[in-house]
Amino acid sequence: MAVIAVYSVKGGVGKTTLATNLAWFSAQLGGFNTLLWDLDAAGGGAFLLGVDPSGRPKAQGVFTREQTPHEVVIGTRYAKLDVLPADRSLWGLDARLALLGKKRRLARLTEDLGATYSRIVLDCPPVLNRISAQAMRAADVVIVPMPPSPLSTRAFALVAEEVKRLGPGHPPMLPVLSMVDRRRTLHRMALDANPEWPVIPLASALEQCAVRRAPVGDFAPTSLAASDLGRLWQAIERKLAQRERKRG
Repeated sequence: MAVIAVYSVKGGVGKTTLATNLAWFSAQLGGFNTLLWDLDAAGGGAFLLGVDPSGRPKAQGVFTREQTPHEVVIGTRYAKLDVLPADRSLWGLDARLALLGKKRRLARLTEDLGATYSRIVLDCPPVLNRISAQAMRAADVVIVPMPPSPLSTRAFALVAEEVKRLGPGHPPMLPVLSMVDRRRTLHRMALDANPEWPVIPLASALEQCAVRRAPVGDFAPTSLAASDLGRLWQAIERKLAQRERKRG
């Protein structure tokens, strides 16, 4: 089992769209039993997968052990892909985690879920708090989406600092240039400066994910965006393999 955290301290970078599509590629391209765990109270993950979580137990209850994760998980219309949806109860989770004093609660929960899922994708909230710290401790790789801009570069530096605080065994990070428009000079400069970073374009197909409430690989499998996401997923799998070799 491997945990992929999609994380940025800056909102509006395409984080939830990226996390949802990566979970879909994990299930459909990778063939893994996959869980998208939405930790962002905005609840975009379930929405993009066409799932209605109304009437389900509160998401915060998973952390307080009031519910098991499986009581909150919802299946999707896609084979091998489930979602653990977010809701407004997560707004108070940071304070609850402080009271619980359990710094590895999320890591323990993902370990338990490993009996069911081979890949768990975390859509992290765009903040630096105890929830993000828990996600970093649970993660095997941290994906950091950032549009080409000075503010995004600064945000990546903050994420890198947060991850490195975990010590020598911290998970590897994979920065991803997102929402890239090659017609813009600043974007082309970022591409030239970081030629090895994966690139996700600013594409109408990705914008359609929220309209169609479906991953781009489902409704536009031959699009450039779908091809780039597929390559990103393969890059993630290589990162995971490298980490496993180091552990071995």
